Amino acid sequence: MKALIQRVSQAQVMVGEECTGRIGAGMLVLLGVERNDDQAAADKLLSKVLGYRIFSDAEGKMNLNLPQSGGGLLVVSQFTLVADTRKGLRPGFSSGASPERGEQLYDYFLQQASERHPDVACGRFGADMQVSLTNNGPVTFLLES
Repeated sequence: MKALIQRVSQAQVMVGEECTGRIGAGMLVLLGVERNDDQAAADKLLSKVLGYRIFSDAEGKMNLNLPQSGGGLLVVSQFTLVADTRKGLRPGFSSGASPERGEQLYDYFLQQASERHPDVACGRFGADMQVSLTNNGPVTFLLES
C-alpha cells in the first residue's frame, strides 16, 4: 500500500458538480492499494500517515504530526500510484489490487482514519474525480506500508 502525502493549505475533491470532500489546512493523501495488501498493511500505513511529522512547530521546523497540527485529512483513492513504470512508455497495473479489493481496503483505511482523527474527508472510489489543492511548502512524501 502506498500513500502520496501532501501538506496543504486547502484541498477538495469534486465528482461532477458534487464536492465529496474538502479540508482546510492539513494533509491530502493519495492512496494506492497493491495486490497483496491487507488490513494489517492499511493499519501500518495509517499509523505512518498520522504520525509523520511534516507540520511546522513554533520555530518553523517540521516536528508536528497531523493530530498535533489540528489539520484535516483528505483521502483520495489513486490506483496509478501502484503502476510499474520501470519499462517502456506505458504503465503496467498488474501489481494493483482488484477494484473490489482496492475499494474494500480504501473503505477500511477511511473507517480506521475516522476512528483515530476527528477531521476526515474523502473522494469517491473509482469515480472520475477532480482534485484541487494548494500544496503548502511544497511538502510531498511517498509512504509505503
